[in-house]
Amino acid sequence: MQTRLIGQMSVSAIGLGAMPMSVAGHMPDEAQSIRTIHAALDAGITLIDTADAYTPTEAQVGHNERIVAKALASWGGDAGAVLVATKGGHTRPGGRWEVDGRPDYLKRACERSLKALGVEAIGLYQHHRPDPAVPYEESIGALRDLLDEGKIRMAGVSNADPAQIRLAGEVLGGRLASVQNQYSPRFRSSEPEVDVCAEMGVAFLPWEPLGGMSNVGALGERHAAFGEVARERGVSPQRVCLAWELARSPVMIPIPGSSRPETILDSLAAAELDLTAEELARLG
Repeated sequence: MQTRLIGQMSVSAIGLGAMPMSVAGHMPDEAQSIRTIHAALDAGITLIDTADAYTPTEAQVGHNERIVAKALASWGGDAGAVLVATKGGHTRPGGRWEVDGRPDYLKRACERSLKALGVEAIGLYQHHRPDPAVPYEESIGALRDLLDEGKIRMAGVSNADPAQIRLAGEVLGGRLASVQNQYSPRFRSSEPEVDVCAEMGVAFLPWEPLGGMSNVGALGERHAAFGEVARERGVSPQRVCLAWELARSPVMIPIPGSSRPETILDSLAAAELDLTAEELARLG
């Protein structure tokens, strides 16, 4: 299994994005979600991405975190070797996506996530999205405090631009472990953030690495080069896409969302797919 670093922790080069297990109108039953997580863990995945805001309704905040916790508790392997990354700072009033970056809110959200995950310290806690109403350094200061208090082991940010990434690194005293931004063949505007992460030695976790739930099935048609390489290799366009992202930078750790064992196992196989220089040039 190919591995990469988040902070000083080695994790599988492909992680599992658990969000599809908690999307209203699309989520599977809990038993299927747990089977999917178990299949990923059995195959060697050691990174699971979740968030308190991954929930079908406002009343069920922490829904996704609780599913992840239940799956880990019922798994027969070493759950202590699995890094669970969660996030705080998004709110879901009425099902909408809003933000709250106030330090006191982020600290309360962390406490809620600790309970949902059933842990004494969160492996990786990330500020979910900048709040324009709150100075960014104040929001990140809350993560610094949580690190110092031992409530989180590593800190990260999400949906941050290069300046915010550098500022987070300063506020955290060089302890920024990860950046989670959107990145895929259809969304390449995070290239500067990938480069900043590589420069700083910070892991980059692309969300929607396959283009999102509504686009993943048509990836090979909408991005023809990926479909062509996939046909030539006898693999899925999705697998080619993840292999392309892994080749983009050594700090890249894709976290494709999945709610079925078959899809996450296909994604994991991308870690063993070495694309040639010619293929990478075609993919752009």
